[in-house]
Amino acid sequence: MSERRKSPIKIEETQPQMCSVDLRLEILGQVPFFSQLTGNQIEEINRSFHEYGYQAGETIYFAGDPAARLYVVAAGKVKLMRHTSRGKDVLLDILTPGEFFGSLSYPRDERYPDTAQAQTSVCVLAIDAENFHQILKTHTEVTLQVLNVMAERLREAYEMVRQLSAHSVERRIAYTLLKLAEKLGEESDVGLLIQAPLSRDDLAEMTGTSTETASRIVSQFQKDGLVETGRQWVSIADRAGLQKVIDEAPD
Repeated sequence: MSERRKSPIKIEETQPQMCSVDLRLEILGQVPFFSQLTGNQIEEINRSFHEYGYQAGETIYFAGDPAARLYVVAAGKVKLMRHTSRGKDVLLDILTPGEFFGSLSYPRDERYPDTAQAQTSVCVLAIDAENFHQILKTHTEVTLQVLNVMAERLREAYEMVRQLSAHSVERRIAYTLLKLAEKLGEESDVGLLIQAPLSRDDLAEMTGTSTETASRIVSQFQKDGLVETGRQWVSIADRAGLQKVIDEAPD
């Protein structure tokens, strides 16, 4: 019997509420709409953020909860999911340090449209809607950047909907793997490793297909030399080959 291949994924151990001040300032400076602020302005904004820690699998908020806070990932990874009418949780995205989620809105009656869950142990920074609204009033450059960021997110959401509705499963899975590799990829001895736990269920949820179909297609990709896989990990062995699937696979 062959020995099961050890996962190359790095297991992140982030202690809850253990983000140093230096890390907080560094992370806030990476947030797109704060990136043009000075160090002193970031220090001022940092005072409005509170720190929270979650262990892997813990829920940060549920879809339908009052959208009271904006969150920033400081350490670890966070999953965003949406519950469908068919009773399934669809994985929307995996967020890494410097990325934000939650609410950018000020009205109190807003609700979160998605569920946020810690994929690994995480440390997040959070600001309530009222304090964030005050930052927008004080720093007009942040307001302009927020508009730019939201426009880009709408464009990305449109592209994802187009992929799910108009293309074959092969194209959708190839597209999703390349997007994840672009965001989470790390060169390793097994190729461009997607540095996050990624199960067949996760991939199926992200591409709107069944686990069985996702497993079959990923297995075929592996036979074709496009990817390397193991238990809850995927690496890209041939980026050009996956791009060719996107360009040529029939819809």
